[in-house]
Amino acid sequence: MAHIITDECISCGSCADSCPTGAISQGDTKYEIDANACVDCGACEGDCPTGAIQAE
Repeated sequence: MAHIITDECISCGSCADSCPTGAISQGDTKYEIDANACVDCGACEGDCPTGAIQAE
């Protein structure tokens, strides 16, 4: 199951830097996770300074 990024995202990019599959990219208003590319490793979750990343 993929992770999601909530509206608490401040678009800092730390999650994208930690994603081993490149599943995270900048969206219109916040970063977004491509559910098809996410391997549910959780690396991004621990790097988010606002806690905006959650398991779906």
